[in-house]
Amino acid sequence: MTDGEYVNIWMRPERPAYGPKPGYSRAQITEAAIRIADAEGLEAATMRRIAAEIGAGAMSLYRYVPSRDNLVDLMADQVMGEIDVAGMPSGDWRTDLTRYADGLRAMWLRHPWMATVQRSLPSFGPNQLFLIERLMGVLDDVIPIDENLGLIAMLSGYIEGTVREEIGSTKELRRSGLSESEWMARSHPYVDQLVRSGEYPIFTKIVTQARQPHLSRDDQFRDGLQRVFDCIAAALPSTADSGQPSELQSPQ
Repeated sequence: MTDGEYVNIWMRPERPAYGPKPGYSRAQITEAAIRIADAEGLEAATMRRIAAEIGAGAMSLYRYVPSRDNLVDLMADQVMGEIDVAGMPSGDWRTDLTRYADGLRAMWLRHPWMATVQRSLPSFGPNQLFLIERLMGVLDDVIPIDENLGLIAMLSGYIEGTVREEIGSTKELRRSGLSESEWMARSHPYVDQLVRSGEYPIFTKIVTQARQPHLSRDDQFRDGLQRVFDCIAAALPSTADSGQPSELQSPQ
């Protein structure tokens, strides 16, 4: 199938209008693909491997999932459904957005293959649509939609960028066979040499004065998140930051 022939998977009926009753479901295929990707990476979740996992013929799976892009769309939407946004908006945007941030980070850490999924254009699966409605609803009553989109994009960009780095560091440490403290200890002689040279004053300040590199991953994430929230708060009407509803001002 060429790119020009791509059809959104949610536009395709799961069951054909005629013919024998399907022996499998998209949900079974998607769950098997996620199990494989969690254990071995996204590239391992091939149709042949998935078929072996569920006891089907590889070619028969294309009746349910016509393309690799469709499969990745299904997988990504499935794991996005793990982010708990039920009951949002609650009226407290900081609480809601903290809950979303923690949920998105936890989902990526459970499924690190998500860091390799390049999806600039969303596919708007059911879980993603539910997430959009709940998440964008948090600020919908207090700012215009374009500003809402920009602020949520900034928040999501911070979360995803931070978690990508966290996943990447974990993979590098695993390959090295060292713990994070062991890796830092191995690097210390070179870092000490750079500091003693006097040629890198900003790097020296980072090494000797910065607090953040010495925080846990959780604390680093939360520290950065509060800075993002400060930026969001600066863009909101003052009543919105206190958790009180505010009339939406139409852009001129």
